[in-house]
Amino acid sequence: MKTGEYVTVVGGVNVDITGFPAAPLVPRDSNPGTVSISFGGVGRNIAENLVKLGIHTKLISAIGDDLYGQQILADAREMGLDMEETLVLKNRATSAYLAVLDEKGDMQSAISDMDTLESLDIAFIKEKRPLIEQARVCVLDTNIPGKVLEYILDNMETIFFLDTVSTAKAMKVKDLIGKFHTIKPNKIEAEVLSGMEINIDKDLERCGEYFLSQGVKQVFISLGAQGLYYTDGAARGHIPAPKIDVVNATGAGDAFIAALVYGYCQGYDIGQSAKFAMSASALALSHEKTINPNMSVANVNRLMEGL
Repeated sequence: MKTGEYVTVVGGVNVDITGFPAAPLVPRDSNPGTVSISFGGVGRNIAENLVKLGIHTKLISAIGDDLYGQQILADAREMGLDMEETLVLKNRATSAYLAVLDEKGDMQSAISDMDTLESLDIAFIKEKRPLIEQARVCVLDTNIPGKVLEYILDNMETIFFLDTVSTAKAMKVKDLIGKFHTIKPNKIEAEVLSGMEINIDKDLERCGEYFLSQGVKQVFISLGAQGLYYTDGAARGHIPAPKIDVVNATGAGDAFIAALVYGYCQGYDIGQSAKFAMSASALALSHEKTINPNMSVANVNRLMEGL
């Protein structure tokens, strides 16, 4: 990226508390294992991955002025993530996300306490208009209030990338999907956003064409173990999922969209972006932490060559 360019992320920040069982998970019981506490949230995770990929990144979110909030700001300063425009709320707790994984590293259950993010309102986001519109790319995650998402998309102009977060939260932008340049839903989210069932390859093509007809420029549909489908109208393809040992699946999507942003900023075509993002996702899957500390352009490229 050229000097002075940056990416803005508007999304969630929270404390991640993750439980890893030492043996096959037994539901409704106390499972021996390990518990880790780290800083996360979809928006923050994307932003940290972007920083690790060498992109100057600004994060707009809301946190409490509690100990966790103070530590999150200090951690951001240390890594070079700009959180100067984040809203810090007095006498409020920072949002928290509690996840229980199974022995394979897949999430089995989670509780999301994101009430603090509801304090991001239109009056606050209006003040951030220059920060959003002057960004090379603005990534939006659907943890932020629907009215704020709607205001940004209806009143601000830049290149918007969408992280759907979940099926329920993706519904916030169902009627605004054409405002996004790039979207990355999984199969179920794509079905909900398009109103189409996806059972065979032709269904994927029709779904992709629907999003393109709405105004989306790049469509990436995650198919889990079946890999990834992508299209921009001129090119389309399917990339099988890489065969790797999954240690923790919670950060794969965050790494994927950060890598898509990197690809866009580097002028990659959609096929190059898809391969780079799949490799970044695989790198994320291979580490117990939500954000692989070894995330870098060099390591993603190295893994991409191996795959």
